[in-house]
Amino acid sequence: MQAPSVGGVRLPKGSGETIRLPRGASLTDFAEKINANPASLVQVLFHLGEMVTATASVADEVLELLGNEMNYNVQVVSPEEEDRELLDSFDISFGDEGDEEDWAVRPPVVTIMGHVDHGKTRLLDTIRKANVREGEAGGITQHIGAYQVQTELEGIERPITFIDTPGHEAFTAMRARGAKSTDIAVIVVAADDGVMPQTVEAINHAQAADVPIVVAVNKIDVEGANPSKIRQQLTEYNLVAEEYGGDTMFVDISAKQGTNIDQLLEAILLTADAALDLRANPNMEAQGVTIEGHLDRGRGPVATVLVQRGTLRVGDSLVAGDASGRVRRMVDEHGEDVTEALPSRPVQVIGLTSVPGAGDTFLVVDEDRVARQIADRRRARERNAELASRRKRVSLEDLDAALKETSTLNLIIKGDNSGTVEALEDALMKLDVGEDVDLRVIHRGVGGITEGDINLAIADNVIVMGFNVRAEGKATELANREGVEIRYYSVIYQAIEEIEQALKGMLKPEYEEVELGRAEVREVFKSSKFGTIAGCLVMNGEIRRNARGRLLRDSVVIAENLPISSLRRFKDDVVEVREGFECGLTLGTYSDIKVDDVIETFEMREKPRA
Repeated sequence: MQAPSVGGVRLPKGSGETIRLPRGASLTDFAEKINANPASLVQVLFHLGEMVTATASVADEVLELLGNEMNYNVQVVSPEEEDRELLDSFDISFGDEGDEEDWAVRPPVVTIMGHVDHGKTRLLDTIRKANVREGEAGGITQHIGAYQVQTELEGIERPITFIDTPGHEAFTAMRARGAKSTDIAVIVVAADDGVMPQTVEAINHAQAADVPIVVAVNKIDVEGANPSKIRQQLTEYNLVAEEYGGDTMFVDISAKQGTNIDQLLEAILLTADAALDLRANPNMEAQGVTIEGHLDRGRGPVATVLVQRGTLRVGDSLVAGDASGRVRRMVDEHGEDVTEALPSRPVQVIGLTSVPGAGDTFLVVDEDRVARQIADRRRARERNAELASRRKRVSLEDLDAALKETSTLNLIIKGDNSGTVEALEDALMKLDVGEDVDLRVIHRGVGGITEGDINLAIADNVIVMGFNVRAEGKATELANREGVEIRYYSVIYQAIEEIEQALKGMLKPEYEEVELGRAEVREVFKSSKFGTIAGCLVMNGEIRRNARGRLLRDSVVIAENLPISSLRRFKDDVVEVREGFECGLTLGTYSDIKVDDVIETFEMREKPRA
C-alpha cells in the first residue's frame, strides 16, 4: 500500500494499530514509535493547521488528530497507567496486598465532610479534645489534617482515623481526594440550616468513591433545629435513615455541647463492621497516600501520610509523588515520635527532599537510588504534561488573532502547604471574565516567597501571591526595589475575589450607545461661514454640543456618526438645548439636510461590567 501524503510529505501508513503515548509527549516521541522522521510530522501538522516544534510537548487532541491522519489509533496513557508502567519498569507493584493469610484488621479511615460553617471542625475538636478551629482564618479550615482517636465498642478499645477536609467550595479537589482515601464518610449537616450546595457536593464525592455514609445532624441544641427535616431532605440523595426503613445511620449531635458524640463513634464502627471488610497486610513494604505536605522552617519538607498497607518505619527509603528521601523521623498528631506506622495510621514524615502534593501516592522502595529515579521520572512526566496543557494552540486560521495583544495576568502562588496552593490555583483557573483576558500561573510552590520568585516576577511582569506565607530575607527588599507587587492572603475567597476584580480591570472598556434627544428640522440656512445650518425644534430629550448624531429622513438613516459641531439659541452659543426649545445647529461639514428631517443625538458611555 502506498504511503499517505499530506501536503506532499510521505509518511509511513498505519494499519489502525494502537500507539500508546504519555501525556505531554512530543512529535519526536511519536516518530520513534512509528519509525518516522520527526521533521516530517512537523510538516504534516503544519498542513493540518497546527504549528508545533519537534521537541515541544503536544496536547492530547493534537496527537490524536495526527494519528487519525496517518491511520494510527493514538492512546494517551492516563496518569494512573503511566505510574503503573513506571513502577513496573522498576519491578514494583503498587496496590498489591500480598497473601491473604497475612492480612490483619485495621482501623476505619473516616472523612468528615459537609457545608462550610456546619460544625465539621468543632466536631473534630470535640472528638480529639483539641482546638484547631479558633486558629482558622475566616472560620474556614484551610488544610487537611489527619488524626487517630481511641474509642470503645462492646468493651473493646478500637482506634478510628479521621481526615478533616476543608469546607469552602474552592477546596473541591481536596475534598474529592479526601473521599478517595477514606473508608467511611461522615456528612455533617446543621439541623438549623438544612442541606446546602456543599453538602450535596460532599455526598456526590462520597457516593462517587463508593464509600458508606454516616450522617451527623449537628447543632440540635440551636433554636430552630429540625433533625427530621434533614432526614426528609436527604432522602432525595438516596440517604434514607434506618428509622425510615433505609440503611444509612443518622446520629443527632451537638458538637458544641458534646452531645451524642459516643453514639456517632459507635455508628462509625458499626457501619465499618457491617459494610466493610477492613483488613490490610502489615508485613510488607509500606504504601499509602499523602494527605498533606508543607515546608517547615526548622524541619524542611514535612508530609502527612496515611499508611494503607504495610508498615512504615524510620529509616525506610520513600518516594511520594515526585518527592523522595529517607524517613529520618515520624511524628504523630500529638507531636510525639513514633518508630513505625501500621495500616490506617496517619503520621508526619520528615526527611523528604521536596514537598509532595496532597493526594500523591507514596511507597517504600529498597534503596534511595530507586526512590530518586522514580521521583525524577515522575517529575519529568508531570512537567511535560503541564507544558502540553498550558501551550497555546495556534492554528493558521487564527494566527492573526493570536498575534494581537491579549491582556494576561501572570501569577506566582506560594502557600504554606501543597493542598492549599493546588486548591487556590484550581479556583483561580476557573475564573471566567471573557476571552480578552487570560490568567496564567507561571509558578507555584510551598514555602516562603524567595528572591528566586521575585526575580522570576521581574522577568515576566508578575504579581506574587503569598497564602499564609511571607517574603523571606532580602526578597522583600528586592521586590520593593524592582516594583514587584506581593499580595498576602489568609482567606481563600478573598484572594479569589481580588484576582477576579484585577482581571475585570484589565478588560478593555465596553461602550454602549445612550440616546440623548431628537430634534426635527424646521428650516435650513446656508452660511458662508458655518456651512449648512439646521433650524430645529427639540422634540424630546436634549441636544448637546459635541455629541454625535444621525440624520433620519422618512424614518430611514441617511447619515451616521455626525458631530454636533455648533449649537446656538438665537445668537448665543449654548452647550445644550432641552425639549420644547428651538435651536440652530450644524452637523460638521455635512450639508444634505432638508426640512422635516430628524436629527437623533447620542453618546457612547462605558458599560459597567457585571
